[in-house]
Amino acid sequence: MAFVEASRGGPRGGSVSALAARTASRIGLVGLFSATLLLAALLLFSLQPMFTKRVLPILGGSPAVWSVAMVVFQALLLAGYAYAHALTRWLRPRAALATHVLVLLAGFVFLPVAVAQGYGAPPAEGEALWLIGLMFASIGLPFFALSASAPLLQAWFARSGDARSADPYFLYRASNAGSFAALLVYPLLVEPLLGLDAQARLWSLGYAALTCAVVACGLRLRDGAPAAAPSEAETVAEAGPGRRLAWIGLSAVPSGLLVAATAHISTDVAAIPLLWVVPLALYLVSFILAFRPARPGRSWAGPVLAGLQIAGTGGAFAATLLKQTPFLLDLGLTLGLLFVNALIAHRAVYALRPPVARLTEFYLCTSLGGMVGGIFAALVAPRLFSGVYEYPLLLAAALLCRPGVTAGGLPALTREASRSAVLLVGSILVAMLAMVSAGPQLGTGVLALGLALSFAAGWRSPARAALVGVSLGIGCIVLQATVIAEGGNHRSFFGVHRVNTSPDGRFRLLSHGTTIHGAMRLREEDGTVSTGRPVPATYYAPGGPLSDVLAISRRVNGPLPAVSVVGLGAGSLACHADAGERWTFYEIDPVVIRLARDANTFRFLSGCAPEARIVQGDARLTLAAQSGKARVLIIDAFSSDSIPIHLLTREALAIDLAHLDAHGLLAFHISNRHFDLRHVLARLAAEQGLTLLRRHDPAKPSDGYARSPSGVVLMTRDPSAIREAQALNWQIVAPDMARRPWSDDYANPLEAMRDRWRDPLPSAL
Repeated sequence: MAFVEASRGGPRGGSVSALAARTASRIGLVGLFSATLLLAALLLFSLQPMFTKRVLPILGGSPAVWSVAMVVFQALLLAGYAYAHALTRWLRPRAALATHVLVLLAGFVFLPVAVAQGYGAPPAEGEALWLIGLMFASIGLPFFALSASAPLLQAWFARSGDARSADPYFLYRASNAGSFAALLVYPLLVEPLLGLDAQARLWSLGYAALTCAVVACGLRLRDGAPAAAPSEAETVAEAGPGRRLAWIGLSAVPSGLLVAATAHISTDVAAIPLLWVVPLALYLVSFILAFRPARPGRSWAGPVLAGLQIAGTGGAFAATLLKQTPFLLDLGLTLGLLFVNALIAHRAVYALRPPVARLTEFYLCTSLGGMVGGIFAALVAPRLFSGVYEYPLLLAAALLCRPGVTAGGLPALTREASRSAVLLVGSILVAMLAMVSAGPQLGTGVLALGLALSFAAGWRSPARAALVGVSLGIGCIVLQATVIAEGGNHRSFFGVHRVNTSPDGRFRLLSHGTTIHGAMRLREEDGTVSTGRPVPATYYAPGGPLSDVLAISRRVNGPLPAVSVVGLGAGSLACHADAGERWTFYEIDPVVIRLARDANTFRFLSGCAPEARIVQGDARLTLAAQSGKARVLIIDAFSSDSIPIHLLTREALAIDLAHLDAHGLLAFHISNRHFDLRHVLARLAAEQGLTLLRRHDPAKPSDGYARSPSGVVLMTRDPSAIREAQALNWQIVAPDMARRPWSDDYANPLEAMRDRWRDPLPSAL
């Protein structure tokens, strides 16, 4: 039915060929193939954020959803490249065209793009494998058909007889330009203006147009062998195992860095398409710049890139050790280093490209490398490492991508190793002595200085820089695992949770990304051990906005029969419970549940609400499945510093309100450095006839971890609750009815980001 609907009103039967032939005759051959490649890439790279955004709510808005999605896309890309290689190697051109058109037509069965039917809630364990299956079942065939376009169309162009057909690699720039355009247009225009359903319909039309364009390109095929550039055929060696491994390895490193960098950025801001596509766009720009013929007078590019790589890697290693880098500096360093490393690796790949006869094999190997890097960063590393240790490893591996690393063979590597070992070992020994005598902070500073000196001494030598970088990358991992993460890192599909002690030794902290999600006092002001019932700290301190929410309901309607909290953290809110109240926490991350229940780590649950119930799973699914009603519902779900957007939509609010009793209060903890969510929620509240009130508690720097700046909004239609809240300095937020309310089909994070820029608030810890 989807195919029939998508095809209705379009060209049928033989008219497809006639239309394609007329199109091909009116457009120049290079223009036709370039436009077709651009359209295919545009569709391919707009499908990635569009469908990932659609499935994001199912898995709690975790940044890992995009990381796993990248692996799926890379696997499908590899399959498409293998398919293109098979078509060009074993089928005559006309047979290959017919086969590919049939595959494209089969893709219409999956249109318009939607989540495959029959998939229920994700499992408690193995979320990544479940998501992989869902994506293959939903968009596997259309994505597979599109992914074959770049190598297949270039191979067809080589058989076209055009004057430029001997070297079709220049067409890859058209493909990457389309990819780059999609990644810019989607977050800046498509997402703010169109809902997901409208996007899916528009995408289906584009897919139909591409099918016609592919037919037009195929009609220009010749059955002869592809042309070969004489100079290239004479100078480029046949592809042996070593060269194939080089194609794979040089492609794997930047791909792994892309996944790691994207996860890092989206964890600390939000899992939204805007932050997914910026790193991917830089990655594609590196392809555009690398896959073009060398120009005379550009010999300076190599040394400049090498210097930027060394400086950036040294800074990244230092930031990894010190963990005190401001977010904007960290963001610039992460994105800049990703771009430089990708450009160096892709320039090296292009320099090793084979003759045109091996074009599809070349793209197959580079795609395999991309998938290997993505699988390592997205699937293997989270199970292998307790912290984000893959990032320094990949930065070190990127140093091996510089041309000249292996020049001179083993003797040269041995010589360079001996020259750098003295300075490197000396730096480590001095850092260890400083750490023993003055503590980890001075030790890591000394090590960072030694790192910088080591790189400065050997940056001109690719081999020496690579050896030093690999050594220091491993050293960063060892130091993080044994010294810095004194309370241990705990990793799950939803991120890395760090448990450590505050510098003054008075609090035990639970952090995710750069944001603290709970703190328990270990020692009092006088240094004595803290005992008895724990006192909530940070955002949950007595007298803060979250404490107010419970106090308002108790004053207006008496004791609370039931309280529901979305987001467990360290369990701090449990210590606001009174005797006789039934508290239920909804938490998606099993690691967080384990930490909060461990009385040796945090005593909030065991000491204040041992009978509290914990329901694991995404809050929207688990709340909707509950039959009981709550008097107060608090949405306190965070991924590092961001609230999952799928909890801020019209559909989510309907679930929340259905969970409350007749006197219920609904509160959202919206402390955030990057988004101001007051106006988004005020618009949703007005749609339901609710009043939104807001209180921001700036706290004081002297409070430290005992009390943190926090912002909370409260929804109610009870006049008594509104008056009580205003008596506690809560302010009514007037709704802007001109705004489009957020829904599962439409959300505009740029709007909330713009609100924060216009009305900045003191940052939360």
